[in-house]
Formats: sequence, structure tokens, C-alpha cells
Amino acid sequence: MTELGELGLSSYEEKVYRALLVTGAATATDISAASGVPKGRIYDVLNNLQARQLIRTQSTEPTRYIAEQPDTVVDRLLAERTAELQQEWARYRNVANSVRSNLLPTLPTDASIWLGTLGSEEMQTALQEHMETATNSVHAIVGPPYESAPWETLKREVEAFFDGAQSGISVSLLISEQVLETTPKSLFDTAEEHVAEVRIRVLPEVSVSFDIIDQTVTTIDIPHPQRAIDRIGVVAVNDSDIVDEFERQFQELWSEAVPLRE
Repeated sequence: MTELGELGLSSYEEKVYRALLVTGAATATDISAASGVPKGRIYDVLNNLQARQLIRTQSTEPTRYIAEQPDTVVDRLLAERTAELQQEWARYRNVANSVRSNLLPTLPTDASIWLGTLGSEEMQTALQEHMETATNSVHAIVGPPYESAPWETLKREVEAFFDGAQSGISVSLLISEQVLETTPKSLFDTAEEHVAEVRIRVLPEVSVSFDIIDQTVTTIDIPHPQRAIDRIGVVAVNDSDIVDEFERQFQELWSEAVPLRE
């Protein structure tokens, strides 16, 4: 591609313009002969150049065409290309914004929130009903806010947890050392009375409490914004990708934990 071609002239347009620079004012027939552009195309090319103000006409019979000065032509071609590039830039920017929004993770619609503080009656009921849905396994991590809760408060949720559990399921509990310190040993005996299998492991600390039911739904404790020893509720999610990620996190932490009861 020639330099004038890069600035936006077609091959025929460039030939006609260069011919006019040599011939000066000329008729369409003369320009066709001088440029090599076929007579069947010459008027279309001349009209395009005139519309872009790169050539002008003389009021003669027949009409004669004159090339505008090269500096003027180059400036006008550059202005055209600049405008085109600005339009392209705006289009690409819109495409980029659309791509960004499409690449953002979609908020899960398969989710619900249960509001209720630690040990409250509504949360005991919700927890018991939640556990009743388990038919195979429950994986749970117990850390904050249970670590700072008095045993009487924690006890109400523990009892609701196991009261709702069916006898044939297996439960894997991963607890922090701080939770272990506040939990009486009788809890573990109570757990074995309710379910078929209980495995318990301990980590020095955990950052969030959650459980996974049958690897199909996970509930995550939502910390209370004003009271570190409490929660404001839990969010339950059954989006498979999210549940799988929490299960993966559980298994990684489980492999690092120290067995307490297997």
C-alpha cells in the first residue's frame, strides 16, 4: 500500500489525483487517458475526490477538474483518518467495557440468607432444618464467631446441629484450638449418639466457619459488623462451582489438621 493509500485514497483515486498534478485542469476524458483509470469508472472517482474536497471543478464546457494543493490534500486526508480512528477507538472502548462486564463473575442466584444471632431460636430452628436435609455427609469448619461465645450459647447450636442430623450420615468436624478449649468432652459422646460416624480434627486457627451438606450446598457464617463474638446470620449457597470450591478448601485444611477423633 502506498502512503496516500494509507491516508485513505483508493488506487484509482491516487492515480487520478497524481495525474491532475501533472496535467493541471483537465476534462474527465483527458484524466482517464492520463491516469489509466477506465472511462466507465472515471466519473465515480472524480465525484468522490470532489466530495472529499481533494479536487475542484471549473465552470467550463466540458467540465474541467483541478487538483487541490498537496499540503491541503494531505491535511484533509489526515483529518479524515483521525476522525475514523477516533470512531474506531470509541467502538473498541465500548467493546472493552462490554467484555469487562461479561467477564465479571455473575452473582449466584441459587442462594439465600438466614438472619439470626448466635444461639438464637430462629437460628436453632434453621440449623436443625438444614441438617435434616443431609442424607450422606456433613463437612463443617468451626471457628469464629464460635471461639468467643460462651458454652451455653454454643451448646444451643450444637444440640440443634445434631438433633437435625439423620442417624446414617457421617460428620467431619474441623475445629480451631480455641473452640476445643471451650467445648466439653461430653460433646463428642453426644455426637456419636446421633450419627453413624464422627471424625474430628483440630487446627491452631481457622478464619471462617462453614459447612457443606452432601457436597451440594454450603452455608457460611456472616460475621456481625459490630460484635466480634457474634454473627448476623448465615448465607446458604447451592451453586455447584461455589460448593466445589468450599469443599476443596475444606479438604486442604482437613489434610493439615491433627486428628482428635477418627
